[in-house]
Amino acid sequence: MPEALSSDPIMSLARPEVIADPYPALAVLRAERPAFFYERLGSWMFTRHADCVTVLRDSSRFAADWRRVGETLPPRTVNMMTLDPPEHTVVRRFFMDLLREQDGPDIERLIAARAAELLAALEDRPSFDLLTEFAEPLALSVTADYLGVPVPDGDWISGIGRAAAAGMDAGLWPERAAPVQVAQEQSARLIDGWLADPPTGGIVGAVAARAAGSGVDPSVLSNTVRGLLFSGYSSRSKLLALAAAAALHERAVRLEDVRDAPDPGRAVEELIRYTSPIQAVARACVTDTEVGGVTVRAGEGVTLLLGAANRDPDRFPDPDAIRLDRHPNPHLGFGRGPKSCLGSPSTTVFTRTALGVLADRHPSVHAVAAPVYHPNLTLRSLDRFDVTLR
Repeated sequence: MPEALSSDPIMSLARPEVIADPYPALAVLRAERPAFFYERLGSWMFTRHADCVTVLRDSSRFAADWRRVGETLPPRTVNMMTLDPPEHTVVRRFFMDLLREQDGPDIERLIAARAAELLAALEDRPSFDLLTEFAEPLALSVTADYLGVPVPDGDWISGIGRAAAAGMDAGLWPERAAPVQVAQEQSARLIDGWLADPPTGGIVGAVAARAAGSGVDPSVLSNTVRGLLFSGYSSRSKLLALAAAAALHERAVRLEDVRDAPDPGRAVEELIRYTSPIQAVARACVTDTEVGGVTVRAGEGVTLLLGAANRDPDRFPDPDAIRLDRHPNPHLGFGRGPKSCLGSPSTTVFTRTALGVLADRHPSVHAVAAPVYHPNLTLRSLDRFDVTLR
């Protein structure tokens, strides 16, 4: 085991070279310390796929809602993803119905058209940043269409999203917490304005029209819409950029192979497993429970290292390779159990369509520099990835 990893197995993951490729370090951690208590976070850390699934499936013993173990949550943070059943079930069913109404063949054509427009504006450039000039504006545009609202300012949304992502690491770096509160208030004003003067269509329009009969607290509805905006934008842009980096820099897969896969949806699921945009999630233990050979006491935190779980050789043969036909593929990129990601189908369609347009229209696309990875342990993402279409 590397010395830095053994002295502090979590902070060692923040080294720049590990941020760029965390999986060798996670493999060592999974093999030698699959379950351990990390004092700095006051949390049990789990790295094996089986243990992570056990926790994610059991919301009766492991809470997403930390109020169940006596914690206080700011009102702006209470949304669908911070609730547990049965409250979570009511909110999830409400939004699931709305999301289904937005899906359809038109959305795929819309994604393809928007992607083609963005690429057409970039094709004469010697190079461009695939993240900020393609993945992020495309994701923001499509997410706004789902919501039925005007496209917000991209720089503003990006800044809010980065503050929120940084705040997820506040347990390790407390100074990252304060900007999150400012970001929450700023973004809440945007959402409250939309709901006060709603559009006629989209998710926001539907929420405004059906809120009174939903049985859901209005603040939870507003907070969940905010979550859909930022998680939709973030998950789509991060996955698209990471998948492109896997193809164009790592050469782990070819874009045309993703496009031409017999089952394109299965191919994108494999990209989600391989890239693991969500590296970690946390839960609170509600009652003493044994997991992975250790006893987790009521009130203790549990952190699941999903990036490690998604490369677990006990669950995924040849885990460090992209196998576009991998089946079954029980990756945890979208969670598991009652809290699995509500927008996963639309994110899969988005990624598959955008990569397909890139492969179709610009088969010569290639990287001109190595991707720069964002220094964050909870979410894996890029800061920059320069490519050329020539």
